[in-house]
Amino acid sequence: MVVIRLARGGAKHRPFFNIVVADKRVRRDGRFIERIGFYNPSAKDGEEGLRIAHDRLAHWEGVGAQASPTVQRLVKQAPKAA
Repeated sequence: MVVIRLARGGAKHRPFFNIVVADKRVRRDGRFIERIGFYNPSAKDGEEGLRIAHDRLAHWEGVGAQASPTVQRLVKQAPKAA
């Protein structure tokens, strides 16, 4: 099964997450199929904290990928690109 989830990056106490499409059996920060966005929970004012490629998200959900609950919440927050 293919899932859409967060992969953690960044330094200690400074998290940064990539939103990735990966096989469910692969570890959290391991190999992934495609990177479709990022989430920076510690973004300051004026910095972009969240970006999702909605066209790629729709593609992967269309072929059966399941989004994690956290990714579903972030998708609702994300501004739609014009």
